[in-house]
Amino acid sequence: MDEDGVNIQKDRVIIFDTTLRDGEQSPGATLNVEEKIEIAKQLSRLGVDVCEAGFPIASLGDFEAVRRIAEEVGPLLEGRKSGQPMVIAGLSRANREDIQRAYDAVKAAPRHRIHTFLATSDIHLKHKLKIDREECIEQVITAVSFARSLCDDVEFSPEDAGRSDPDFLVQVLTEAIKAGATTLNIPDTVGYTTPAEYGKLIKYLIDNTPGSETVIWSTHCHNDLGMATANSLAGVQNGARQIEVTINGIGERAGNTSLEEVVMAMHTRPQVFDVETNIDTTQLMRTSHMVSTYTGMVVQANKAIVGANAFAHEAGIHQDGMLKNQQTYEIMRPETVGLHASRLVLGKHSGRHAFRTRLEEMGYDNLEPDEVQAAFKRFKRVADKKKVVTDADIEALIADEIYQPPEIWKLNQIQVSCGDQSIPTASVSLTGPDGVEYRDAALGTGPVDAVYQAISRIIGRSGRLIEFAINAVTEGLDAVAEATIRIEPENGDAYRVNPQTNQAIARSFSGHGASTDIVVASARAYLSALNKMMAAEGEESSAVMQKG
Repeated sequence: MDEDGVNIQKDRVIIFDTTLRDGEQSPGATLNVEEKIEIAKQLSRLGVDVCEAGFPIASLGDFEAVRRIAEEVGPLLEGRKSGQPMVIAGLSRANREDIQRAYDAVKAAPRHRIHTFLATSDIHLKHKLKIDREECIEQVITAVSFARSLCDDVEFSPEDAGRSDPDFLVQVLTEAIKAGATTLNIPDTVGYTTPAEYGKLIKYLIDNTPGSETVIWSTHCHNDLGMATANSLAGVQNGARQIEVTINGIGERAGNTSLEEVVMAMHTRPQVFDVETNIDTTQLMRTSHMVSTYTGMVVQANKAIVGANAFAHEAGIHQDGMLKNQQTYEIMRPETVGLHASRLVLGKHSGRHAFRTRLEEMGYDNLEPDEVQAAFKRFKRVADKKKVVTDADIEALIADEIYQPPEIWKLNQIQVSCGDQSIPTASVSLTGPDGVEYRDAALGTGPVDAVYQAISRIIGRSGRLIEFAINAVTEGLDAVAEATIRIEPENGDAYRVNPQTNQAIARSFSGHGASTDIVVASARAYLSALNKMMAAEGEESSAVMQKG
């Protein structure tokens, strides 16, 4: 409302999330189909307007993931402020085969989009595409026209627009509009521009492209120089009404514009950004945690909005100010982004009803009864070791119990012996895919290494550890610990070539585990990663058989 109490209709910025496409291109962030569907469902609850579900031509797995998201997530309306289902988009290069494949993947969604792109910078035209500017324009016209013949919602992106000649961009975008594009996205593909430059470019293109008023202008910024969020917001201030983002800012190289950062910037500073979004900000923390767990990409502690320290205050002066008035050192309330203060103390005497109620208060109201039961059993085991189980503990348990790959091998029990004058030894019990219990023991350089050796001996497979992180979820010696690891196949097959794009794809697999015992958490994480690796190998074998 204005100062006279009159309602003012603000412009709405479309939030286009590409976590499942550009975000998944982060090294090691490969997701399986079921994980992508769960993340897409959460993006819908979050209020994302457009979900770029993948690059359908890239592989059979990517096509299947996009197709199932279109069918299963596309129609969902639950909790959406906009009152409309999420648009499901598929990415394609500017050629007929890619575009048709993208359309076939997304067409089942009530609202679907084809997003096609072609580079326009001279460096890309000369060295990558090996075409001239005239050929570039012809390809854009052909591609966009074909895409528009298939569906009414077509987005075009001139790749590397940040380093393209603005006048040539005007020519390309003019033809894209004529060919039927409804959204024009201006990518700063390599994170080269500054906010002043990027904002100026958006304004120049809007002011000088004939028909600019008939399309939505979009930003897509990378964070190579740490300016993705600032560049995207500069684009909004200069007329862009769609922002392309990822959860936690994940993506190739230094990542993409962070959804939570741009959304909370516009939410917290309405006097600067006189716009609104359809995002339910109370779902931000939950979404961040889900993506971090599934991808194995740990959120840095000092990450804006969703980092562990984002609402923590240690300096005495800050603490004194917070005790007197929270606004002295907090520009937004923790509850706004989904951080909850415990209102119900949970411990070993708490029952299923109290636990289920707490889950619903935390936003986990869509869990199946068997998932709630499994989480409750884990909760009771933790409660026997801790006096009070916090919300953070529950978040970690849910992530470890629910956000896990299908269990090919299941961890039953581990026992370790170690010390500064002894050889670390571990005995492990696993249940195999045949339902039979297997046991073995191994020595290692430490307790975790011994456990990993024993697991590998039982399964007959191992992974080369390339990342390992342990994080205490809460304070105290009895805190739940989260282990996040990443492995590569030991057989040297760390890369494979995508037959569709002829690009090398890194093959690494993340794993996540949580327990009050860091060795148990580490074991669960390693087994999770091995299960992912074996499932991926099974999918690849199946795809080869289908192709044959």
